[in-house]
Amino acid sequence: MGTVHDATYEVLRGLGMTTVFGNPGSTEEPFLTRFPSDFTYVLALQEASAVAMADGYAQVTGVPAHVNLHTTPGVGNGMGNLATAWHNRAPLVVSSGQQHRDMLRLEPLLTNRYAQLLPMPYVKWSYEPARAQDVPQAFMQAYARAVQPPAGPVHLSIPMDDWDQPADGAPTLRTVSTRVAPEPERLREFADVLAGARSPALVIGGGVDRSGGWDDAVRLAEKLRAPVWAPPLNERTGFPEDHPQYRGMLPPAIGPLGEQLRGHDVVAVIGAPVFRYYPYVPGEFLPEGTRLLHVTDDADEAARAPVGDSLLADAALACAAFADAVPASDRPAPEPQQAPPTPELGTPLSPDALFATLARVWPDDGVLVEESPSNVKILKQHLRLRRPASYFTASSGGLGYGLPAAAGIALGERHTGRRRPVVAVIGEGSFQYSVQALWTAAQHKLPIVVVVPVNEEYGILKAFADFEHTPGVPGLDLPGLDVPTIARGYGCQGQRVEDADGLGDAVAVATKADGPTILAVPITKEVPALV
Repeated sequence: MGTVHDATYEVLRGLGMTTVFGNPGSTEEPFLTRFPSDFTYVLALQEASAVAMADGYAQVTGVPAHVNLHTTPGVGNGMGNLATAWHNRAPLVVSSGQQHRDMLRLEPLLTNRYAQLLPMPYVKWSYEPARAQDVPQAFMQAYARAVQPPAGPVHLSIPMDDWDQPADGAPTLRTVSTRVAPEPERLREFADVLAGARSPALVIGGGVDRSGGWDDAVRLAEKLRAPVWAPPLNERTGFPEDHPQYRGMLPPAIGPLGEQLRGHDVVAVIGAPVFRYYPYVPGEFLPEGTRLLHVTDDADEAARAPVGDSLLADAALACAAFADAVPASDRPAPEPQQAPPTPELGTPLSPDALFATLARVWPDDGVLVEESPSNVKILKQHLRLRRPASYFTASSGGLGYGLPAAAGIALGERHTGRRRPVVAVIGEGSFQYSVQALWTAAQHKLPIVVVVPVNEEYGILKAFADFEHTPGVPGLDLPGLDVPTIARGYGCQGQRVEDADGLGDAVAVATKADGPTILAVPITKEVPALV
């Protein structure tokens, strides 16, 4: 019959979850003992990095990733990026150790007192099996919950003595659906509204990218001849940013966003919330006379939308159905958005010059991982992505995701055989939150290029200080950080790049390297406008 340990690995193997991200603790060693040769253990030096690596890996492979964390301290360390995985819709199965069942009542060292509650509310399900024999099927259930829409992380707490207990028969593997088809009558109603609109607009979110809907989103936009925006604070790109109907990202504030949509009688938001806002700028959610249609696979997201009518559906399926149903419009096509002006190439580089240079040398199939909050608007103006699954960021607003996520994405690209180049733009402050991820990237020889704009400050927080009229806030300057030396200390290539020509040459070389390269680029100090 075998042990619970044997049966659980059989389940994980059958589900294709043979890569485990983690940082081992004493309560997890019974699970990791006799680690199978057909499994891969990806060691992170801190649990938050392990979670972000698994998030990136799951998003690019399409397979739920397994993260093994150390009881209370490890789950606590991982919580920031667990919240990001929740908002990113990343399917993760997070397992953590628990003390020996015979001692749990005594609450000895490393007891997780409230194991099921600790990671809430940023997991879809949290469970500690009542019997050791329930562990293998608990993993099966965790997998099913993680992949079903809306996808997201789940958590299992496993007492450390469960693994050697006899299994209760062979585990049962199951399959579950991962997509929700739209309700036909509601779909027809929405399609009729779009078809009859005088001036429709589309807001295409990350859900379209997650569900593989780029082509149908383009087909819908072109039949409607409608402008297309990205939603504010979007975690993935769902529409080609070089398309002539693309208009950029909506502002993340109530009043300005509503004004941006003025003149449109129908706005369809597909695969995104309505809307992510920050900072608070009051105003009307929508202009008077504008109707909003909302398509999401998340009932909670539909319920909390402040305006609009909702349709629960997979974003790609909805785009395809709308594109089939609406007639081709004869209205004039929207005017293409203007390219940003060519920036001057001074020293230090301005953010505009940095990202214009990066766009010039960008690999055709490159994947962008972004965590530079003060520069993201400028970055997205210059670097327009043209392929699906090419942009990843933390939709939670937290820092410390981008660097380890880039490692997980690069590993996923390797495991799928695609091997697309991964370029991360990580702010100087963000870089320090999860810098230990560099060691994992170096150990696995992941050819990541990390561009670090160096301005010696938390630029985004200075922008908020200006906006909130809060002068004299301490702790916003970051003098004395030597990014290249730090990178070399973790086994990576690290260099300082001063000018545009040097940056272009360095990126071209780094994308062909056999390990990670960190490029620190001094930039001018410019406090960005928030809205």
